[in-house]
Amino acid sequence: MSRRVPRSRAPLALVLGATLTAPLALTAPAVAAGQYTVTALKFTVQAGGRTCTVDADLYRPTGVDRARPAPAVLATNGFGGSKSDGSTDAIGKAFAQRGYVSLIYSGLGFGRSGCLISLDDPTIDGVAASRLIDFLGGRRAADDGTKADFVTLDGPGDPRVGMAGGSYGGAVQLATAAVDQRVDALVPMITWNDLAYALDPNNAVGSGGVPGAFKWQWANGFYLIGEGQPLLEPNLDPSRINSLACLHFVTKACDTIRTLNSGRYPAKQTAELLSYARSVSPVSYLKRVKAPTLLVQGQADSLFNLNEATATYKTLKAQGTPTKMIWQSWGHSGGLTDPASGELNLSQGNLETSYVGRRILAWFDRYLRKQHVDTGPSFAYYRDWITDPGGTYATADRVPEPTRTLYLSGDGKLVDNRKKVARGSRTYTNWLVPTSHSESSLYGIIGLPDPAPYDTKGTYLGWTSEPLARTTDVVGAPRATLKVVSPKAERTQHSGDAADKLVLFAKLYDVAPDGTQTLVHRLVAPVRVPDVTRSFTVTLPGIVHRYEKGHRLRFVVAASDDAYFGNRGIKPVTVVSAPEDTGVLRLPVID
Repeated sequence: MSRRVPRSRAPLALVLGATLTAPLALTAPAVAAGQYTVTALKFTVQAGGRTCTVDADLYRPTGVDRARPAPAVLATNGFGGSKSDGSTDAIGKAFAQRGYVSLIYSGLGFGRSGCLISLDDPTIDGVAASRLIDFLGGRRAADDGTKADFVTLDGPGDPRVGMAGGSYGGAVQLATAAVDQRVDALVPMITWNDLAYALDPNNAVGSGGVPGAFKWQWANGFYLIGEGQPLLEPNLDPSRINSLACLHFVTKACDTIRTLNSGRYPAKQTAELLSYARSVSPVSYLKRVKAPTLLVQGQADSLFNLNEATATYKTLKAQGTPTKMIWQSWGHSGGLTDPASGELNLSQGNLETSYVGRRILAWFDRYLRKQHVDTGPSFAYYRDWITDPGGTYATADRVPEPTRTLYLSGDGKLVDNRKKVARGSRTYTNWLVPTSHSESSLYGIIGLPDPAPYDTKGTYLGWTSEPLARTTDVVGAPRATLKVVSPKAERTQHSGDAADKLVLFAKLYDVAPDGTQTLVHRLVAPVRVPDVTRSFTVTLPGIVHRYEKGHRLRFVVAASDDAYFGNRGIKPVTVVSAPEDTGVLRLPVID
């Protein structure tokens, strides 16, 4: 049996921004503990048409001065955090102890910083971060007159500066690099490529302007945290208040969440929703990001899955931006492991000895200290079935593509040869309430147990393989091509409201010999079918998983999932199979 990563969730502080931004340490000789000063600073900036104050802490190593300057690191919190939460503060300490000038700040709308929450908009959050880079480059002073003339410069006003952080503190790095070419290195962790995909995913390839299925649990959890900021962090700064209808976010963010919660997708509102979500996402501005980027994404992450980092990685690579990617074990959905595994574990402090830690060390050594060091392979991924800490990661020169094809047979079997496909058809029908469960996105965060995944009979179809003749390792995003028959959905799909299109959920189980089934990291692929009269291809979330010899694969198409909004109305679905025309499942199998 493979060793499974526990379903334990990350604590609230981790998911909402505390620990997510702290997994960094460098190989440079350390300054003895305590040999740095911390100065609280305020910066008045213009952002999003508002004047607001950014609350920051400057960590300056002892011995660093104009004659002996040092590179700088700029970092901010994850969503809901601040400069003062435990791990954001730890970034400043860790870098200062290693001889780096560190500027750690509370993101706009969080902690004691002013302005509204604007979802890491490059024209707002990116611009605000750029003003802090002005300070590091000696172009401006803090509000109290403090100047930084002790940062290594690449040119007048151009500091040698890297950025680090996770989730909300990850996307802001890309947003900043898109508006400020002075940034020298990035390490965005467990962050998004496209908020439209992250919060309202449609995993149908080429879905265009067709919205997906609203990820209501994650989205509303973060929305409530954001709107509650003036209460969670009492602050009468008027720049932090929008209106009674939209208290703490920019207006377009509130409009987006209301449209998603309405369950309706009228053409105009949907176009505006998708346009805004993508405008504040790396997908829309990566072409302007030239800073060397080390992407770190979590396998246990149903908020920002591996496909997000893969999309960013491929775009940056294609345009020539120095880019490498690591798929670590943990993400927003938990997956933290013990230090014996060799995986980065912030609570255990194994920064220098973990694989991810060493890769980050090399990245900053190379691009901030300008040392000629090996920054590692283009792609690496954590394997939870390896018990030797020295071998938990495997490497490759690219992200694997599907290599093995299985066919959906009419008798419910998943077969390896088209000739084995039996003719037949099967039907499922959705209910007006969800009948399948993958996860309760916020249960683990608030300490509640999450029921095992399940599907209710008659509301899903499954195809199951024969027991595997040998161990099979799947690394990457599986794909399925399907053709369904749904007369009810066909009649309503051109209503003018995309909510009338058919919704389904594709997923892949690992079935043990005793019948126990595992939904890998509880990941599913929501699909709002663009045109039910045509076949369509689904890209499932990327996984790294070993299917043991004797286990079976089960591919499931379900009518609903209680972590998402589903179908409007009852829409029976039939899948027809024949040797010459049937659905296929393609798996990225590693030999």
